[in-house]
Amino acid sequence: MGFGFEDLLVWKRAIQFAGDVIEVLERLPGPYKHYRLIEQVESAVTSVASNIAEGKGRYSKKEFVQFLYIARGSLYETVSLLALFEQRRWIGSEEHQRFESQAREIAKMINGLLQSLRRPAPKLA
Repeated sequence: MGFGFEDLLVWKRAIQFAGDVIEVLERLPGPYKHYRLIEQVESAVTSVASNIAEGKGRYSKKEFVQFLYIARGSLYETVSLLALFEQRRWIGSEEHQRFESQAREIAKMINGLLQSLRRPAPKLA
């Protein structure tokens, strides 16, 4: 038996995004004084897919919508932190642009899913 969230393309993209970001963070040269910021990025980026999964597991459309809002907020938090990492030159602009592109795609997918869940069900005759 599979989990329903595993069929969602947005969840698959969010998992890939998290893996890509964590891979880059693992390659950061050390030692860094700002480990808390690195941990915050890891927390935010993994929260995106986790909240999509948790919301799908609630079996309530209303709760799923709420968890999608949280996932979108975590995605925006990740983008903000990665902008700071680029500013500090901890990641390159090419990596930052790649992450922003991935995040935009995921945001569009979350927004589309939210729109589809908020539409009223068609009335049967």
